[in-house]
Amino acid sequence: MNVEDYDFHLPEELIAQTPLPDRSASRLLMVNKENGQLEHRHFTDILEQFQPGDTLVLNDTRVIPARLFGIKEDTGAKAEVLLLKNLGEDRWEALVKPGKKLKTGAVIVFSDELRAVIEDESDMGGRTLRFIYQGIFQEILDRLGSMPLPPYIKERLDDRERYQTVYARHEGSAAAPTAGLHFTKELLEQIAAKGVNIAYITLHVGLGTFRPMSVEKVEEHVMHAEYYVLSQETADLLNAARSRGGRIIAVGTTSCRTLETAGRQAGDGILQAGSGWTDIFIYPGYQFTVVNALITNFHLPKSTLVMLVSALAGREHILAAYEEAIKEHYRFFSFGDAMFIY
Repeated sequence: MNVEDYDFHLPEELIAQTPLPDRSASRLLMVNKENGQLEHRHFTDILEQFQPGDTLVLNDTRVIPARLFGIKEDTGAKAEVLLLKNLGEDRWEALVKPGKKLKTGAVIVFSDELRAVIEDESDMGGRTLRFIYQGIFQEILDRLGSMPLPPYIKERLDDRERYQTVYARHEGSAAAPTAGLHFTKELLEQIAAKGVNIAYITLHVGLGTFRPMSVEKVEEHVMHAEYYVLSQETADLLNAARSRGGRIIAVGTTSCRTLETAGRQAGDGILQAGSGWTDIFIYPGYQFTVVNALITNFHLPKSTLVMLVSALAGREHILAAYEEAIKEHYRFFSFGDAMFIY
């Protein structure tokens, strides 16, 4: 399959720059994965789509203020670092700018209490950094770091919490699981009151979110591994739902990838609690083993996320839905509107 087959023209003015005042006030495009039928709704109407016995799966990762600005110690030149993955022992996988000038051995100074040494290099600006600091690293990062908003968002975000879901708990992501940004606590309470089970998984969003595909053939792309946790409580809820034939509805592609990772490990058997790294790449031809329906945002052209939703609903149905969304001026990407594939 060609990557170009997942391209579409998106007018720049449809890229949402700021969140809506009310999280749940976005629009919702419903897509029937069997026949491609489309329906225009509002996100709060999602409540009507749930049935008692459904299980809604949310990614409770929390975004860290992962973008740091400093200077190169020997020259005083400006340097930018985006933290992606905690490797332990004060070492992080990160992206740096400018990549050509920040080589192995370079020292970046962020403040009197924080600096980093570049220990290793990878492609496209990737680096391994070792941090040197005084005090508690997370507290320093909270003071010095800024939210790592995607590059297509040009507006300033005044309230950091608007780039967090209301159920975010476990810190570690370099980007928000944005489909979950539409939920309020009140809406989740209404969903639970309807007899829907709410389950939580954790997947810390990392490098794959920030890197475009650089191959021509879809099958040649390699996903970067991201850390996930599936608790025993969630495994039990999912196994019970599967045994009684209830739907499993993933909120976001991160939840979907975590669930399908667990399903692939289980085969046709019982899902097991566990944690680890997943580099699962879901594209058309993939057979879903756990996820029945998906709540998601609108994604970038030629991205792995467009391919994932195409695997669930069919490429033709997804491209037709995107064409309709563009015609109807839906808001795209992180702070944009939502889609329900059922």
